[in-house]
Amino acid sequence: MHVIKSSINGNPNIGLYGFATDKYCLLGNEVPKKTREEIEEVLNVPMFKLNIAGTSLLGAFLAGNDNNLLVPDIAFDSEIAALKKIAEKIGFNIHVIKTDLTALGNNILCNENGCLVNPEFPENVKKQIETSLKIPIKEGNIANIPTVGSVTALNKKGCAIHRDAEDFEVDFINSILDIKCETATVNMGNPFLRSGILVNTNGFIIGNISGGPEVTYLDEIFGFIEG
Repeated sequence: MHVIKSSINGNPNIGLYGFATDKYCLLGNEVPKKTREEIEEVLNVPMFKLNIAGTSLLGAFLAGNDNNLLVPDIAFDSEIAALKKIAEKIGFNIHVIKTDLTALGNNILCNENGCLVNPEFPENVKKQIETSLKIPIKEGNIANIPTVGSVTALNKKGCAIHRDAEDFEVDFINSILDIKCETATVNMGNPFLRSGILVNTNGFIIGNISGGPEVTYLDEIFGFIEG
């Protein structure tokens, strides 16, 4: 099975509790063992549990791609040390970003091809991000929202975007990421997609109050079924 509905201790915003790539998945310590096992089976990658800044909200704080993980500098030294051990084992790089906009997951949208960031990042922080990811970055809003990571969810085959995104914004993101982009929602109409989804190219876990049409449409966007 490549898709399941789930929640974390009754919270359908499961995307807030994890960060997933095609190499690995990181989940907060608060995620129950049974749920961790379900997520690991669906995403079919090694799973590791830890906190960032003392919380389980990894999805809000972490951003990156298969090769590079961006971590805010509010992460504890012990957490960064744990991440470095995971990175050495799996094969990716850790980069600590110094910024006041510490919710990197909410403020950055990226894959291996390109990156879109919150325009409110100072120039020196954008330079940190670009140097760390080693890909070109652009700045912009989506549906007049600067936290571009919070209103999107993607794997290597497709990107789901805030339902109110304009056509030119969808085209712009498509040109940056070089994958198809479509507007969508999660958890019965929520346009903040990152909060409700954990996804890679093997499968996805979606908030358990999501409707059937939402799941089917995301299935198409992420390339698991043909539309």
